[in-house]
Amino acid sequence: MLAGLIAVLALGGAAASGLFNPSATPGTSAAASGSQVAVLPSASATLTSPSPSEEPSPTPTPSPTPVPTPVMVAAPLDGLMVTPAQAKRHPIAVMIDDLSPARPQSGFSSASVVWQAPAEGGIPRYMLMFQENIPTDVGPVRSSRYYYIAWAAEWKALYVHAGGSPQALRTLRAQGGGQLVYNADQFAWGAYFRRVTFRYPPHNLYTTGKQLRQLATRRGATAAPAKAVWQFGPDASLEARPVGGRIEVDYQANVIVYKYDRATNTYPRYVTGSTKQQTDGATKVPVAPKNVVIMRMKFGPLTSDPETYKHRLEAQVIGSGTAWISTNGITIQGTWRKKSLTAPTLFYDKAGNPVTLTAGQTYVQVMKTSDVIRIKDGTVPASPSPSPSPSPSPSPSALGGARIIAA
Repeated sequence: MLAGLIAVLALGGAAASGLFNPSATPGTSAAASGSQVAVLPSASATLTSPSPSEEPSPTPTPSPTPVPTPVMVAAPLDGLMVTPAQAKRHPIAVMIDDLSPARPQSGFSSASVVWQAPAEGGIPRYMLMFQENIPTDVGPVRSSRYYYIAWAAEWKALYVHAGGSPQALRTLRAQGGGQLVYNADQFAWGAYFRRVTFRYPPHNLYTTGKQLRQLATRRGATAAPAKAVWQFGPDASLEARPVGGRIEVDYQANVIVYKYDRATNTYPRYVTGSTKQQTDGATKVPVAPKNVVIMRMKFGPLTSDPETYKHRLEAQVIGSGTAWISTNGITIQGTWRKKSLTAPTLFYDKAGNPVTLTAGQTYVQVMKTSDVIRIKDGTVPASPSPSPSPSPSPSPSALGGARIIAA
């Protein structure tokens, strides 16, 4: 009896494990075969795949911190885009020598505007106007003349010089505390100047942009400049620029020639017949402004100082006169106007509309009414659809010809 019980238990275990069911079809359940034996799931079915939520999430890449776009504004004197801090720098005007022993002078490449006008003996003199740029060396610094004060007064500039004519010095004593300009005479502020050893006196007085800014602070010339008074536009497209072109202005002791360069849209400058382009003595950068303006003006002996004038000149700076404005390789004839000593010198075309200069450096050549001016226009290459120039449009007869203008 014990043996039978063991046999029954063995058969039951086999049936329970699903290993013994001769009548069952493989792959069918017990219900399908009519058997009471349950079929267990296969081993592969018992394996569970991990839930998608159980997979490790990739670490997100942090987004780069956006770099703010620098805010840029137009500089008041030349229309170039600069930082707000640069645009707020107070203008500085420096008188510069133009005798041959003074060349090459320093500071030209950093100036926003350069004025050149006759002085006694037919020797012209420069006034460099600095605003957004801080130059390295500047010099040689020379003496003041009244008509330069009138141009510096348009911006209440720090006016830097070494002495001057009696007329100029009287004006600076009376109105050099910010009424017209901020007087910065080397004889009163010598600590901000030095004598260089590579030039002999009086062509060896120099200063630096850093010293000039320090002197401006000492003199109280720190207010932001007034808004721009000249209109500026972008460079004309290459297709609209002419090929060639030349401007010549004849002072008695210096002949200035500009040869227009189409590729750079500038006017490389040459002095006293030199075949080499004028360069800045400090930076060695070639002198090549974006704009050249020629002003006709009446000059005469300084009769208000008959005993001390020493052949010095006075000029009719207030009023109006003929002007030639060259920009984007094209020269038009117009007028200049200045209503008062502190009013800006403005330029207009023949129709009386304000001209538009190209953003960048401007050279203003002030000439006597008897001085010779020669202008040879370039030729605009034929183009099916030339881009319009932002500057004054020339008349068809203004291109490809030569003009000699004299008294």
